[in-house]
Amino acid sequence: MKEILTAKDLCKTFSNESVQQHVLKNLNIQIREGDFAVIMGNSGSGKSTLLYALSGMDRPTLGSISYRGEEISKYSNDKLAVFRRKHCGFIFQQNYLNDTMSVLDNIMVCGMLVSKDRKALAEKAKELLHQVGISENTFNKFPAQLSGGEQQRVAMVRGIINSPEILFADEPTGALNSQNTEYVLNVLTELNGKGQSIVMVTHDMKSARRGNRVLYLKDGVIMGELELGVYKSNDKERHDRLRTFLQEMGW
Repeated sequence: MKEILTAKDLCKTFSNESVQQHVLKNLNIQIREGDFAVIMGNSGSGKSTLLYALSGMDRPTLGSISYRGEEISKYSNDKLAVFRRKHCGFIFQQNYLNDTMSVLDNIMVCGMLVSKDRKALAEKAKELLHQVGISENTFNKFPAQLSGGEQQRVAMVRGIINSPEILFADEPTGALNSQNTEYVLNVLTELNGKGQSIVMVTHDMKSARRGNRVLYLKDGVIMGELELGVYKSNDKERHDRLRTFLQEMGW
């Protein structure tokens, strides 16, 4: 598979008065077309920091990040914003939906940043909402009128409305019950099966099983990587391989 995102010798340091915290340390990673790359590690290992650096949401202190061979870490803030808008989608643990806007408008306002064809955009948004199990009688409701699982599925549609090349997910099931977790993971797996590249941070082994590769971070360093291949349900060998890998990593 062709590489689309590459980080070389990535370092991220946070300074607080006289104290420096080195969160990422000379880290190297490649994200390939069609990847479902999962980033795991204990709290404070640098998982989210790495996700934000790869997506252009934050700048590395040292090192480089390249998208299809072009170094985006040298972009201006405005150019980085355009890059994220055109090429990246985001799903977070908190859905960050606008409580004063309807379900459909929450998605439309994001889509209008890229497309000015409001009619076509609305049709696309409705189709995607149907695909994630959101019925038409919900489109004009406000987020507070939805369950937590429904809100997260709306947030997923918002994340993919602009057809991003890479979907970044930071603990997307962290606030969900087991039933909604399974639903969201099924949607992500289906998207990946259609070619969507995904980078997901998670602390959950059940979620991590969905990835085709798992990278384990410890103290800002990638300690190991496991290639799992294409996800298949009820694959006990896959579960055992991941569990053994995580135990070896000290998880």
